[in-house]
Amino acid sequence: MSFIDTPDRHAYALYIRPLLFLLRRKTGHLSEAVRLWGRVPSAFLGFLWMWRSLDRRASPVDARLRALIRTRISQLDVCAFCIDLNGSRALELGVAQDKLLALAGFAGSPLFDEAEKAALTFAETITITGRKVDAGLMARLKQHYSDDAIVELAALIAHQNLSAKFNGALGVQL
Repeated sequence: MSFIDTPDRHAYALYIRPLLFLLRRKTGHLSEAVRLWGRVPSAFLGFLWMWRSLDRRASPVDARLRALIRTRISQLDVCAFCIDLNGSRALELGVAQDKLLALAGFAGSPLFDEAEKAALTFAETITITGRKVDAGLMARLKQHYSDDAIVELAALIAHQNLSAKFNGALGVQL
């Protein structure tokens, strides 16, 4: 249970109720995170809009890599809900379980190629307080990704940090 109790029958804003109805119908319930986001409907809509814009087929960043990045950030931010959600998504997309289990040690693992290692290092650098992206890391990224893809990676990383930190701050559980 999170620090802020938000029952399913909470008096959500009228304009967010249809979305919550659809989410409940799709998954069978509303997660704690969704119930909490529903308390600030305009922010929730912005959060979902950004998620949808980053999780599209035309993205220059592969869906499996996006799921790995989201899972790694979830690990770093210690968000069990996010780890479960993003790890499950990675497996659904075809990421091998061995690779997912090796994610925390990706830098030294032969299961990750150099492009993945560069993107995951970028994610760690942005996520861990006190680290800065330097010219060397940017050069590594540019060996594998277009400028548009790097910008999208930065947006994806920022979005997942928002999600994990929101959930952590409010004590969202599995």
